Amino acid sequence: MGGQMVKRLLDKGHSVTGYNRTRAKAEWLIDAGMRWADSPRAAAQVSDVVFSMVSHTKALHEVANGPDGILAGLGPGKIYVDMSTVSPAASRELAARVRDAGAVMLDAPVSGSVITLQQGKLSVMVGGPRDAFERVLPLLQDVGPKVTYVGENGLAVSMKIASNLSLAVQMLAFSEGVLLAEKSGIARDVAVEVLTHSVIASPMVQYRGPFVLRMPDEAWFNVDMMQKDLNLALEMGQRLSVPLPTTAVTNEFLTTARGMGLADKDFAIVFAVLARMAGVTP
Repeated sequence: MGGQMVKRLLDKGHSVTGYNRTRAKAEWLIDAGMRWADSPRAAAQVSDVVFSMVSHTKALHEVANGPDGILAGLGPGKIYVDMSTVSPAASRELAARVRDAGAVMLDAPVSGSVITLQQGKLSVMVGGPRDAFERVLPLLQDVGPKVTYVGENGLAVSMKIASNLSLAVQMLAFSEGVLLAEKSGIARDVAVEVLTHSVIASPMVQYRGPFVLRMPDEAWFNVDMMQKDLNLALEMGQRLSVPLPTTAVTNEFLTTARGMGLADKDFAIVFAVLARMAGVTP
C-alpha cells in the first residue's frame, strides 16, 4: 500500500525521497523516479513532509526511533504524517515527541485496498493540528480523493480501527450467507453473484466476496494484520466500555485460521474456516 501511494505522488509530479527496510521492494519506485535514502532519518532530513506506513505499533517504533529514525531527521517546520494503523495511545505519544523535536505530526490512516488506491477511490482520515492538516491536504488528496479531518492526534487511528472491525465482521457474515445458500442447493458462484449485487454489497463485499470462489495468490490484507486491528478494537472497547460482540466472535475465527496454518492468507479465508465447520469443501 505504501509503495502504491509513493507511485501516485510521483505520478502527480511530486518529488519523493523514500526508504524501505528491504531496498529490493523499492526498486520499481526508484525506476519510476523516487530518490533513495539510506535511512528513515535521511529521508526525513531532506523532506518538508514525511510519510510513513508500517504494519503495526512495534514497526512504527522501529522506524521512528533511534539515531537513524524519522524523529532524528525532523525539525522546525516539518510535518510528519503517519498512515499506519497502530495503537491510538502510541500514536499520541509519538506525536508528543515530534512536537518536542519542533515538528508536527498527523495520524492519517486510510480506508480501502490496493485496488481502490489504484482506482483513485481511497479515503483518508486525519488527526492532529488543524493548520498542519490544511498544509498537507493537497498532498493527501493526490493519494485519495476523500480526506476527512476527524480531530486531535490519535482520533484518526481510532476512527480507522472503528472502521476496520466491520471489514472482518462483514466478511464472516457474507460467508455465512454463501454457505447457507450453498447447503440449501444453490451453486456457490450463483450465491456470490446475488449477494455481491444485493443491498448488503458494501464496496468491501463487492471486491472481496469473490475470494470465496478463488483466493488471491497474494493476500491483500492477511489474517495476522486483520487480527492486529481487531485486537486493537477490543482493547479500545474494554477501555471505553463499548461491547463489541460481533468483533469478539470474528476474532475467534481469525484465531482458528491461524491455528489451521492460514495466517498468511487474506482474511477472507474465514470462509474456508466456516466452510470446514459446516462440512463443506472450501
